[in-house]
Amino acid sequence: MRNSLKDTKRIVIKIGSSSLTHQMTQDINYRKLEQLVRILSDLRNSGKEVVLVTSGAQAVGRQVLHLNTIPNKMGKKQALAAIGQAKLMMTYQRLFAEYNQTVAQVLITKETMLNDLTRNNAKNTFIELLKLGVIPIVNENDTVATHEIEFGDNDHLSSFVVSLIEGDLLIILSDIDGLYTDDPTINQHAKFISFVDKVEDKHFLMGKATSSSKVGTGGMSAKIDAAKIASASGAAMVLMNGSDVSKIYNVLDGEEVGTYFKANQEADFEIKNHL
Repeated sequence: MRNSLKDTKRIVIKIGSSSLTHQMTQDINYRKLEQLVRILSDLRNSGKEVVLVTSGAQAVGRQVLHLNTIPNKMGKKQALAAIGQAKLMMTYQRLFAEYNQTVAQVLITKETMLNDLTRNNAKNTFIELLKLGVIPIVNENDTVATHEIEFGDNDHLSSFVVSLIEGDLLIILSDIDGLYTDDPTINQHAKFISFVDKVEDKHFLMGKATSSSKVGTGGMSAKIDAAKIASASGAAMVLMNGSDVSKIYNVLDGEEVGTYFKANQEADFEIKNHL
């Protein structure tokens, strides 16, 4: 089943804040960021089309302002995102430039996907960027998003992106090895699930609603829901541990890394029906 991943052409890779930052300080892990950039550039050189969905804007903003924590108030969080997004994108541009790889910033809100015109415009932009050999770097537009129009986590955002561009595969880099029958940090008898043929209600019962990370927002339930959306759009999804980003190669070689969610395309799939 996983051998089909060797032939994937259009790939979306999502990295969360917990995978981008040091656990002790919650500051950006530049060593891992550099490694990720090298891998994505190499995949692009191999002929694959790559989109990166990245978290970390608020974490970077907090680091720039030397704050101990990210504030709860919406206005302050949006200010941090505005500061951090600029710094994060500048960092990505500098690192990708070392491999002669051009990148582009794409900021999205749920409203972008709900509106037929803006959704189509966004799709056309992605397709043109990929044709040009550019790697789009996507994040939620936290500086303008409110509770009514925000995705809330980049797990869902990445699933809508892979759906929008009719991608073949979504890889979510997380702080856990994949899907378990229960939270393995609490239940030592929890069993690892390597393959999910179809996302069902029982899988959501296995997931947790919140993130175990101090900087992340998407818990296991969000990742399972992302898998359901990606699968319905016709894309497979792999949920894997982001501690070693080099294992992205192993995934694309068809090896058993993380949890593989099979693609089950729905004939009448529409993005806005899943928002």
